[in-house]
Amino acid sequence: MTTTNTGTVTLPVPAVPQRVRDNPDSGQVAFTDGHHFTAGQGADPVALADAATAPLSVIVQVTRRCDFDCGFCSETVPMPDPTLEQLDAIRANLAGARRVFISGGEPLLRRDITEIAQMFSGFIVGLPTNATRGLALAPRLAGLVDFVNVGFDGPRSTFSRVRGDYDKAMTGVRALAAAGLPLSLSAVVLRSTVHALPYLCQIADVLDAGKVKLILPLRKGNALGLPEREFITASEAAEAFGRLTELRAVHDWRPAVRMTPWTPETEGHMIVVEPDGSAQAWPVYDEPDLFGYLGNLLHEPVTEIWDRYPYKANHYAKYLGASIHAAPRATS
Repeated sequence: MTTTNTGTVTLPVPAVPQRVRDNPDSGQVAFTDGHHFTAGQGADPVALADAATAPLSVIVQVTRRCDFDCGFCSETVPMPDPTLEQLDAIRANLAGARRVFISGGEPLLRRDITEIAQMFSGFIVGLPTNATRGLALAPRLAGLVDFVNVGFDGPRSTFSRVRGDYDKAMTGVRALAAAGLPLSLSAVVLRSTVHALPYLCQIADVLDAGKVKLILPLRKGNALGLPEREFITASEAAEAFGRLTELRAVHDWRPAVRMTPWTPETEGHMIVVEPDGSAQAWPVYDEPDLFGYLGNLLHEPVTEIWDRYPYKANHYAKYLGASIHAAPRATS
């Protein structure tokens, strides 16, 4: 604490420790401040996928527990949390992957979330969360993750209707931002929430978020109870994205904006590691639960799973923004 000549007391601002990783942006693919991957001009995602020995991004579910009950949630089947020892085995077997999402459920419900974040420090680490425990945990997470991806659907009325307690989540978001944690916002787009997307982009811009990520709901879990009218088509999604990018240019909103429709080009692009170590391709449209079993990260390395993964091209195309609607982060 210091006192200036005017008598004003200034509190020290804690420095956020610099993240150290093993050359995460080496090669043709880089990770941007819009919290997504990019490749050089003219790069071919299919050729990059064919040459790769491991995935760009993997989602690791460290819990299925959650303190929200979102109407569009796909992961509603309970499973025991993995132990730290199991997560360490998964971490070791993920060698070669670039980014790991420490996901859920709601990962901040784990009392050992900071230990888990430290465990995965060799990767680009994203932390999806609803931010309801952000106020308590933000100072402890500072410097341990590369960005926090907060589920956020728009202004208070929209958020409260489809997700939960807006004010509690926003308090957490502010705490995360104050702790110096880079933010992205993520929303599931329903027909009844399309009108809120411009407001979401405005909120993201005010928060200096790196990205607004928009996805369409999938018919699994709680989303099986959604009225059919809530599911917009791929063409409607393209129209909504076009309107949004026009408004983005008019208002000079800075975050990157990316929208993922469910088309043949995005099928199976995600690799999700369940709490028991099972690696699943997601979404696989002809599977009843939309999961396509790939192997188990407790028992084999991701390089072996990647060898038999049938959606390599879709994986690279999606994460490089080639098969989705994508607008890069604007800069001044």
